[in-house]
Amino acid sequence: MMTLIALGITVAYVYSLYAFYLNHFSNTSSHAMDFFWELATLIIIMLLGHWIEMNAVGNAGNALEKMAALLPNKAIKVNKDGNHETIQTSDIKDGDIIEVKSGDSIPADGIIIKGNTDVDESLVTGESKKVPKHIDDKVIGGAINGSGTIQVKVSAAGGKGYLLQVMDMVSQAQDDKSKAELLSDKVAGYLFYFTVSAGLIAFIVWVLITHNIDFALERLVTVLVIACPHALGLAIPLVTARSTSIGAHNGLIIKNREAVEIAQPLNYVMMDKTGTLTKGVFTVNHYESLDSQLSDDEVLQLFASLESASNHPLARGIIEYAKSKDTKVENSEDVQTISGVGLEGKVNGHSFKIVNESYLKKHQFKYDVSLFTHWAQKGNSISYLIEGDSVVGFIAQGDQIKESSKQMVSDLIERKITPVMLTGDNKEVAENVAKELGIKYVHSELLPEDKETIIQNYQKDGSKVMMVGDGINDAPSLVRADIGAAIGAGTDVAIDSADIIIVKSNPIDIIHFLTLSKNTMRKMVQNLWWGVGYNIIAVPLAAGVLAFAGLILSPAVGAILMSLSTIIVAINAFTLKLD
Repeated sequence: MMTLIALGITVAYVYSLYAFYLNHFSNTSSHAMDFFWELATLIIIMLLGHWIEMNAVGNAGNALEKMAALLPNKAIKVNKDGNHETIQTSDIKDGDIIEVKSGDSIPADGIIIKGNTDVDESLVTGESKKVPKHIDDKVIGGAINGSGTIQVKVSAAGGKGYLLQVMDMVSQAQDDKSKAELLSDKVAGYLFYFTVSAGLIAFIVWVLITHNIDFALERLVTVLVIACPHALGLAIPLVTARSTSIGAHNGLIIKNREAVEIAQPLNYVMMDKTGTLTKGVFTVNHYESLDSQLSDDEVLQLFASLESASNHPLARGIIEYAKSKDTKVENSEDVQTISGVGLEGKVNGHSFKIVNESYLKKHQFKYDVSLFTHWAQKGNSISYLIEGDSVVGFIAQGDQIKESSKQMVSDLIERKITPVMLTGDNKEVAENVAKELGIKYVHSELLPEDKETIIQNYQKDGSKVMMVGDGINDAPSLVRADIGAAIGAGTDVAIDSADIIIVKSNPIDIIHFLTLSKNTMRKMVQNLWWGVGYNIIAVPLAAGVLAFAGLILSPAVGAILMSLSTIIVAINAFTLKLD
């Protein structure tokens, strides 16, 4: 855009110098019109318009500055001798103890070691309600401390904190160009050549028709000034900048901008069960020994000892239950994960495995099927303890469906998107959860590679698939899907396999992402239509196609219209909302 304006001003200025020389120093009696006054007016209007335009653009795309402002500049550090020292936030290191008073912003991620409070995370993760925090709870830098003074041991200083990681991701997402943006850039490039060609044609035609070089030159300058590739160039970036910032403020981290475009339209949303549709907080409902040499409590001890090395939701449920029963947890050795099955390791020199029922079937172990059916039909996830060739223990754990899961499934169906459950859990549990939520298509007892294969099969007919699961066990299927959404990671946003990260682990945020995608695409289309339509109408008018009807645009009016076109695009992008 600046090239066209510079070209127009240069042409008019050079001709004006020629006209000035001709009028004042030439011996000829002819008089040539100069454009000094028009040029001065044009430049003033253009600069004013550009200033207004940049303000509008800034308001639409300054998300990073707003996010950076959430972190305070200074923090109160508690030294080892108990004295308090005010330091710059940038000087905070991992392991430092910082004190945060009521109403202050938390300067860094960490763990509360003293005090109780409630924290406002609305500007950081989009969580609307204040979150109660106690000793050993995590807090996020940028959140607002509520009613109590707390001391926090910093766990993620500098760029390792949640907010700064999100800022880096938003910045990277805004820098990366999507297919739609590349297309608009290409069209804007073509517009330059179209405008120069149109201006030269208008100049030649009007010289031939009127034999008036002044009028013809004015048409050329007006065409060069009125054309606005800038509106086209900003049509997509402003909307995506606004979209990624809205997402970040609402706990939706958009790592891959193309995911927003791919989601319209979407055919299937495939979901893991545990942690996505259910809370992933397991309660032990039953456990017993299946070996006469072991008591029930010894079986629980072995389960807890092996699972102490795992962070799986089932493992956490067993460990918490064992703690509540004051069960002694032994040291485990050589613990390794068996993908999609469980784990294996040693306790007191003896080798054990924790597996699911599918593993028993596959390897032809003998077990009590009626016992499994009894507890599985009650909605429990069943794990078995194996020593050698024998099944020696059994544990049944129940999970709870998230409150918003049913609404999410209902909204997907209303949007004509088919929900599909993919889970490694047993068939009975999967079907119980699916029935309660209204999901018709269920694939159970799956290994991670099975999920990837199923997604690939759904994609064969050209269907677009979104996969929602955790960023670790479901990593292959997240990568395979057209859109991979990681849920359940909380503030751990360093998940390479996901295009979208759902911070709050709330299933309804899947709908919020789809709504944001729909609204974003609508704004993109509106801006592109405006950018293209404006130039299609404005350039011919500037060239003088309606001059014989008395409609003639001056360069100054062209400059005003050019600035307005970009301002309209920026304002339209700024009106993008989540709902």
